[in-house]
Amino acid sequence: MDWQTLQTECTACTRCELCTGRTNVVFGQGATDAEVLFVGEGPGQSEDEQGLPFVGRSGQLLDKYLFAIDLDRKKNCYIANIVKCRPPQNRDPLPAESEACMPWLREQFRLLQPRIVVCLGRVAAQRMIRPDFSVTKEHGQFVEKNGVLFMGTFHPAALLRSPRNKPDAFADFAALREKIGEVCQHTYKE
Repeated sequence: MDWQTLQTECTACTRCELCTGRTNVVFGQGATDAEVLFVGEGPGQSEDEQGLPFVGRSGQLLDKYLFAIDLDRKKNCYIANIVKCRPPQNRDPLPAESEACMPWLREQFRLLQPRIVVCLGRVAAQRMIRPDFSVTKEHGQFVEKNGVLFMGTFHPAALLRSPRNKPDAFADFAALREKIGEVCQHTYKE
């Protein structure tokens, strides 16, 4: 399956109840040859309205962190979510919703073949790294799974609620920049 087919099929998805309340499917955004994949839990209101990931206040903060380490969602990284439709009142996705949506993310992962996956927040980290992952205790640590490096860090929305964690999150992004330099082939090439 190619990117266009995948996106077309995903935007028509009715695998779970989240499809009934969506304005737009938030498929993902970024370079389709990205070596670095960022994964959040699911779209919020702004994302649902625009059909793009991380475009509200938390997205603006994420973009600042990306800019600080020479990443750009339009050029050299990719941003996706566990679920592609907004959960009501921005609640955590239910296990059945995550399970129904995971094949879309798995296919994005297969097409990208990223070298590094950054899980933004607890929900993504517990789904992709391990079920008992603690972002507050293990943020910024790299875990290798099948030749891919995974890291969990604070969700940008959580940083807006708890600004005291911003220095730790920024340190995670600095460590990410260093790791990209070590393991990625073309992320920082012009």
